[in-house]
Amino acid sequence: MLGRRLDESFAPEVRNNITAITLARLVANACYRFTPPFLAIIARDFKITLPQIGFAMFVSELSGLASPLAGRFVDKLRHRTAMLLGLGGTAVGATIAALAPTPVIFAVGITFMSTTKLGFDLGLAAWIADHVRYEQRSRVVGFTETSWALGLLVGVSLMGIVTALTNWRFGYGLGVLGAAVMTIVIAKRVGDEPRHVHVRAVGHVHRVTGRGWVAVGVMFCIMAASQCVFVTFGAWLEDVFGYGPAGIALVGFGLGAVELLAALNSATKTDKWGKERSIALGSFLMLPAAILLALGSTNIVIGLFALGIYLMGFEFAVVSMLPIGTQLVKNSPGTGMGWVLGGGTLGRASMSLVATAAYASHGIAAPALIGGTFAVAASILILWFHRLGGVQHNDLAAN
Repeated sequence: MLGRRLDESFAPEVRNNITAITLARLVANACYRFTPPFLAIIARDFKITLPQIGFAMFVSELSGLASPLAGRFVDKLRHRTAMLLGLGGTAVGATIAALAPTPVIFAVGITFMSTTKLGFDLGLAAWIADHVRYEQRSRVVGFTETSWALGLLVGVSLMGIVTALTNWRFGYGLGVLGAAVMTIVIAKRVGDEPRHVHVRAVGHVHRVTGRGWVAVGVMFCIMAASQCVFVTFGAWLEDVFGYGPAGIALVGFGLGAVELLAALNSATKTDKWGKERSIALGSFLMLPAAILLALGSTNIVIGLFALGIYLMGFEFAVVSMLPIGTQLVKNSPGTGMGWVLGGGTLGRASMSLVATAAYASHGIAAPALIGGTFAVAASILILWFHRLGGVQHNDLAAN
């Protein structure tokens, strides 16, 4: 289906498999994104507070600090192998979380899930870098990144309905089933040819250098901004408006639709507008939305409108950011992406603690304004990155 929207200038491997890979990532993202909106419900089931379950999220996000090492590992694997390991690990981690008898075991489950899903994401990034030229990359990344929005729109909504009918453990169970099915699909469809385009020179440096660190900082700020509302909006809906699992799932469906629109716009606009400019625009859009959410948090219409604009800006910015990550380390797209995702992980991890504590003390207004501040910082940093020269176009894609 998505392959039909790519012309003959894209490799057959991409046109034939982009839909299956996007569906697989949809399932992995649904498992990963299920936790934050239902954090308050999970905490109540374990008889602990929101900041305490926020610590479990903090621990799980810290696992992403291994992203640079994971990127180096993925660069040595065939793409299909990395994706299969990531999907299988996501299913195992979600299973552990679903069966967890204590918050500690739950933290172990979501940590394992986060770590292994990272392998899928890095494998996908390397697959795109091998098969798509940098100048066209935002289009393919935009299509695959619809899986982030669809993970919320479709995946989390379905898991939320199951939660409303049963409990959150069965919600995870639906995600496990989906991951198992898509593991089989990827194993049958994606090619297993040896990688041949990334030949490393003697003394090759496996890390970001120079202005690349500014790009890592941009991703830190974008993800910190997003996490501020991701881990608190479910609790806000429950505490202020009395929403249960079904209501939260319905809101998640609407927010997923907004994110999907932003991802599709990025797929068609980012390559034309320029990646750095698109990131700056998306990030800056989050600031007025954060202010509106803080001021209108007691009005459901104003609050949801502001939340939707906030997440639209985030999605547009992060989708536009991902192609840059594949170019930061010469001849190693997985490693470069690993460093960028590591910066994003640190942003999410820190805000898992800060945002839940801020919400417990001051309601949704505090984490919203903290998030808006980080969004502005992301805009400033990406413009600085562009002024310093941006990415090096060492195009490695197969023709």
